[in-house]
Amino acid sequence: MVTSTGAVAPAGRRPGGAVRSMVRGLVGNQQFMLLIALAALVAYFTARAPVFLSNGELANILTDFCSLILLGIGETYVIASGGIDLSVGSATSLSGVVGAFAMRSLLGSHQGEALVLFVGTLVCVSIGLAIGLTNAALINWARLVPFVATLAMLGGAAGLAIVISNGEPIGLDPRAISLTTAKLGPFSYPSLVVIAIVAACWLSLHLTRYGRYTFAIGSNEFAARAAGIDVRRHVTSVYALSGALAGLAGMFVYMRLGSGAPTAGLNDELQAIAAVVIGGASLYGGVARMSGTVLGTLIITTVTSGLIISNVQANWDQVAVALLIAAAAAMQALRPARRA
Repeated sequence: MVTSTGAVAPAGRRPGGAVRSMVRGLVGNQQFMLLIALAALVAYFTARAPVFLSNGELANILTDFCSLILLGIGETYVIASGGIDLSVGSATSLSGVVGAFAMRSLLGSHQGEALVLFVGTLVCVSIGLAIGLTNAALINWARLVPFVATLAMLGGAAGLAIVISNGEPIGLDPRAISLTTAKLGPFSYPSLVVIAIVAACWLSLHLTRYGRYTFAIGSNEFAARAAGIDVRRHVTSVYALSGALAGLAGMFVYMRLGSGAPTAGLNDELQAIAAVVIGGASLYGGVARMSGTVLGTLIITTVTSGLIISNVQANWDQVAVALLIAAAAAMQALRPARRA
């Protein structure tokens, strides 16, 4: 092609080609598209209810984000390894109830709040860890597929939480609630703990051998075993991590409510899986991004909070989450076809 100055343009170049290439790159970047979607949701809900961006509402969104991202982090590891964990919501409920019993006993003996919360955290994490290890045992030694094993644990843990609590909240600890409102700058103390956990897990998943093993098992378990990876031990650690984080989420719910609620984790497993899938993880395993999970969690908490503040019936948030899962899965299914 000859330009207006008579010079010949390099072969293969077209005017505006660099711009089109950049646009295609941005559109194909899922993290960028998630940021755009999040900004659009915030703008929409703010237009419907300007109070959406008030300090109080942002604090509520951040509080909901803290408990959900803990479940999402564990689910990210599980899905990246080629599994799925349907028990995280029930683990949150059961650990919160058992931890509440322990903390109520300590409060009754007039122990200090710091000791009460420390022991409660240990109890909650221990219960979640036990649930995760049970899931791993069912998968590795009972030879159940992850869906069936964790589905059984979902029902068992949820039922046990209701049985031991008689379906009622356990304990009343206003001082625990005050911790969620105490702040260091714009962040509450619990949210700073969550940010540190997210950063540590991001580093572990993407920059360490542990993360590489997780992706390798999710991509091809047989090849990973042939490469010398102890698949059983690694899968056990992944489900143990997911359970422990679910237990910690139970403690965060306790601090938010001031009690252990047997239904606190109801449907949280759906939201956690949705956050991971929206963030770009493949349900076939081997593909996941911690930053995507963070953005997916922010989108879900924004949608659920926005629907509530817009006076939409509460049950519609489950419909919205289901639609988000379907949309994210459809995008994943279409992406390879566009590259072909």
